[in-house]
Amino acid sequence: MTSPTEGAARSELELPRDEMLALAQKAAELIVHRLEHLAYEPAWRGGTRAELEALLREPPPEEGRPALEVIERAAQEILPFACRVDHPRFFAFVPSSATWPGVLADFLCAGHNTFQGTWLGASGPSQLELVVLDWFRDWIGYPETASGLFTSGGSAASLDAFVAAREAAGAPERATVYMSDQSHSALSRAATIVGIRPECVRKVRSDGYFRMDMGRLAEMVAADRAAGFNPIAVCANGGATNTGAVDPLGAMADFCEAQRIWFHVDAAYGGFAILTEKGKKALEGIERADSIAVDAHKWLFQPFEAGCLMVKDIRRLEAAFSVQPEYLQDTQFGREHPNFSDRGLQLTRSFRALKVWMSIQTFGLAAFRRSVAKGIQLAEEAEEYVRASEWLQIANPASLGVVCFRFNPRDSGYSHEYLEQINKKVQARVIETAVAMTSSTSLRGIYSLRFCILNHHTTWQDVLGTLQAIERFGLEAVASTAK
Repeated sequence: MTSPTEGAARSELELPRDEMLALAQKAAELIVHRLEHLAYEPAWRGGTRAELEALLREPPPEEGRPALEVIERAAQEILPFACRVDHPRFFAFVPSSATWPGVLADFLCAGHNTFQGTWLGASGPSQLELVVLDWFRDWIGYPETASGLFTSGGSAASLDAFVAAREAAGAPERATVYMSDQSHSALSRAATIVGIRPECVRKVRSDGYFRMDMGRLAEMVAADRAAGFNPIAVCANGGATNTGAVDPLGAMADFCEAQRIWFHVDAAYGGFAILTEKGKKALEGIERADSIAVDAHKWLFQPFEAGCLMVKDIRRLEAAFSVQPEYLQDTQFGREHPNFSDRGLQLTRSFRALKVWMSIQTFGLAAFRRSVAKGIQLAEEAEEYVRASEWLQIANPASLGVVCFRFNPRDSGYSHEYLEQINKKVQARVIETAVAMTSSTSLRGIYSLRFCILNHHTTWQDVLGTLQAIERFGLEAVASTAK
């Protein structure tokens, strides 16, 4: 049987079949080689703007060059200059370690060039997204009225949630939203995008464990109502980026129900901890939220981008976003199906759910439960090590894979300013020596080192080796720094 295009003239933007297969094989070999050697590479590699300009700045070629040469150059001169967020010793920010089925899913989706804005455009992919969303709904404990959509990430998910919250409140003037002083910057940005004045984005102080102070929240809402403002949403952290802290979700749900305010939970990195016993206990009450943002490219081990918004009553999200222009009238057939463009800001959207489905089908949910639980356990073991160390001090207890600490020898009596100087040197040395990739934060004005342990490849030896290196670098910094 001959190919449908055999004997036909090839497009100028088409490659021969054998070359296509050879190039795909080469790309796969380069990626697998990278993954096999990743643990032996530095967790971060960067370049200055000047260095990269010299390497990459050139006009586009008028005539093409061999595709294999292009792939090799991308693999050698472009992609390596980045954080290796899937490195087993990448503890900075929020890591992401993708499964191979997830990588292949993105390859398949790109090859099919799936447009998933409407059911007419992609009925199979849309049905699968509904299936995966129902998995998420069941894990959360949401009712059958709940559903949502995949998004680029937590930022877009929270933006969509704020649109629904605004419309559910009747789009009032002088609207206000409330979030912790530990909330992610994406929430503030999302609030202003949907029309909340920056001065009306209220930051509620947190308690000694970096959880929202409910007394202060109640005071702020009451004062705003008395002054003629209109509260439309309260945002909780389901794992704050700084510390992993979880706000008092049950108490916040009670408050929002009594005040008739939309309750949103930002669980972008911490949400999938609900698959584990410890995570489910920590996130108790999340099922009472009106909306929840989660990121499968974090603790569900998928490639970027795989954010998700879940809404307890999907009709409220569709009421906020559904638009029916004439040029999309053909997408309305049947209407027993959803068009995902009616649930969020994108009409043109990719097929993100396949990577989750393929990964869980391949490994089974139990493997994901164990991998998430391992990250929680490693953070708790890191806390135990820090507490037993003569040289390190806990800044905040481990919570959902995050632990914060600093170099501070017992009974040292060092000043706050001196310790900050030392810890900044330690942080710089960790990155400079390529021992690992860590990040720092400020907790109540105290400079702290921060581990976020989410990688399914990470072992206790990776964590221990990094902690011991930090102790060593701290002692070296003290020896070389005047007090």
